[in-house]
Amino acid sequence: MSVRVSTLFFDMNSFYASVAQAEEPALMGRPVGVLTTDAPGAACIAASIDAKRCGVRMGTRQDEARQLCPGIVFRPVKHDVCVTYHHAILQAVDTVIPIDRVWSIDECSCRLTGSQQQLDRALQIGRDLQQAVLHQVSPALRCSVGLAPTRLLAKLAAGLEKPGGLHWLVPEVLPDRIAHLALDDLPGVSWRMKTRLEAAGVMDVATLYALPPKRARAIWGNVQGERFVRELRGELVIWPDTHRDMIGHGQVLSGPNKTPEGARLVARRLLVKAASRLRREGFHARSLHLGVKCAVAGHIGHGGEIQTTQDTFFLLSVLARYWAALPPHRALSVSVTLGGLIPDTEVSRDLFPPLADRLAVCSVVDGLNQRFGQDTVRFGQLPPYHVPYTGAKIAFGRIPTAQDFRE
Repeated sequence: MSVRVSTLFFDMNSFYASVAQAEEPALMGRPVGVLTTDAPGAACIAASIDAKRCGVRMGTRQDEARQLCPGIVFRPVKHDVCVTYHHAILQAVDTVIPIDRVWSIDECSCRLTGSQQQLDRALQIGRDLQQAVLHQVSPALRCSVGLAPTRLLAKLAAGLEKPGGLHWLVPEVLPDRIAHLALDDLPGVSWRMKTRLEAAGVMDVATLYALPPKRARAIWGNVQGERFVRELRGELVIWPDTHRDMIGHGQVLSGPNKTPEGARLVARRLLVKAASRLRREGFHARSLHLGVKCAVAGHIGHGGEIQTTQDTFFLLSVLARYWAALPPHRALSVSVTLGGLIPDTEVSRDLFPPLADRLAVCSVVDGLNQRFGQDTVRFGQLPPYHVPYTGAKIAFGRIPTAQDFRE
């Protein structure tokens, strides 16, 4: 059988914990839990391979983690350090093969062309990539590599063995090679979609693999179902480009920030960060939404369309109105979202712009903070309790830039 593959997918294993071990080599080989923040009640957002073997997972509380894994060491996540390692990994991989797309802080894919698509050659590229990361970045950073004709299959192949696995999937060995997986082991199949599939009589991966594409479209309720099944079978699928339509930040409240005034100041701080990103990334916003999760009332909020803007002063005035309209509440977390984004180039300019001076002030504030450090110049009072990385946390599908940490 002449096997050819066109996609290489690599997944950094236990990335956040591995970065902690790279920063402190004495932690290598020890169970490590990475916390959301340096606080007694913080939960793990990641665990090292050794900690995972003891049952520590994302969301595990510190006390439970200590019971599951005696001797576990905790470190708070350092988003800026993780981003630095991310870029170092990209540079190391680029010495072997160009990266086609970055999917998240710890996942990327590469295109294989010409002779690279021959399985033996592709496997060697995968081994060279793994060694480049180990030798050029840190021996603590291991990655799993998958090879396949589609990104979905390559991602599945990379997940077949961790840490440090190297596997391939092609239609000739499917679905047997993945039949042992649960439906929600497949990327893109959430527990909700698993429930929907099971209600439709699709109980396992083999049945999903054999599903007619039109039937998959009906179960999903849109064309994504058909695309998913076709890609699972190794067929070439053209996914439409996605477009940025919002910028949002949220924060769980802690300490003095749990007071009504503290929560309000956190919301202002988040909005200031979002507005700065808006200008830096070249967008104007046409809507603003404020969300609050409360201890008793659940989720409340206000939002609506606003005049097209990237002016922090105007946005803060709108936020103040929204906040004043909220009923009494005990806030647990707050979020702000700027929506309806349009590029600066598509914004109609006023002949006599009344906000020119204010926008100039906003730009000057941006420049001063980038040059001299975060909050060198502030838009009013800061929250009483400082939370590191406000508005600059790594999220799925978003990797903060160096500028995010200085705003």
